[in-house]
Amino acid sequence: MAHPTARVLAVLELLQAHGRMSGAELARRLEVDVRTLRRYIVTLEEIGIPITAERGRHGAYMLVTGFKLPPMMFTDDESLAISLGLHAARSLGLAEAAPAVESAQAKLERVMPANLKRRVRAVSETTTLDLSAGVAPDDNDALVAMTTAAQARQRVHFHYRSASGEVSERDFDPYGLVYREGHWYVGGYCHLREGLRSFRLDRMHDVRVLKDTFERPADFDAAKHLTFSIATIPRSEVVEIVLHTGLQTALENLSPSLGLFEPYGHDVLFRAHTDSIDWFARQLARLPFTFEIREPAVLREAVCRHASALLQLHDGQ
Repeated sequence: MAHPTARVLAVLELLQAHGRMSGAELARRLEVDVRTLRRYIVTLEEIGIPITAERGRHGAYMLVTGFKLPPMMFTDDESLAISLGLHAARSLGLAEAAPAVESAQAKLERVMPANLKRRVRAVSETTTLDLSAGVAPDDNDALVAMTTAAQARQRVHFHYRSASGEVSERDFDPYGLVYREGHWYVGGYCHLREGLRSFRLDRMHDVRVLKDTFERPADFDAAKHLTFSIATIPRSEVVEIVLHTGLQTALENLSPSLGLFEPYGHDVLFRAHTDSIDWFARQLARLPFTFEIREPAVLREAVCRHASALLQLHDGQ
């Protein structure tokens, strides 16, 4: 949204959507300074948009009561974003995603001018988004309940079926949600285990939002916590490897959810758990940099076997 006109229109959309917003918040959303924002406000007033400004420390901008814009005013960039968003929704593990996308797309196209409609259809008909689609649940109830509760800072109660089939029920403070590798996860405080946990939404049943409220830690990162949770799941073998490369290169070649990565001098110390030594050996054998396996010894042996097999295959060709 680099063009000033687009930012001016964005101010109008934000005020119409939120009703009342401070200058500081508007400036932050648009990534401009407060002085620039004031120029945008003046521009809107000059074209006849009635805006009221409250002065003082807690002042804010708002549209005059009763003023409404005609619906569905989209720039080309906005329509592209909407079309891609609807396209992506098919792969985000949502129940009834396909009919919902088709319905929303049809409603949008009814009010779009012909040239814009052609652009939007071009996107949906010629692009493929590989988002590692998982199996969609029967409904979106858990997703709706968790997002609503996380925003309102309200506790939830649910039944949970673990990977082994064990069913439990617990109270939970949802801090944030993450979509990863075909599944939705929620991270937060579990009152049953008295600690931070992450749960898969498709394994939840009978989710109820409670009246109890909570405070979300300011520094909580749902994606980072999910990575840590997956990487530290107890498994049969503990792995420790020194990767002779930088942290960024290590993360580009090994999934962040595979284990824990930390700088180790000029190298990276990689710790993980695995139930399959052979699978782990195959992941290491394809790395474009050298490494030192500290433990377990069986992993060193498995990598050597895999490397020998690859060499024999190469020699045979």
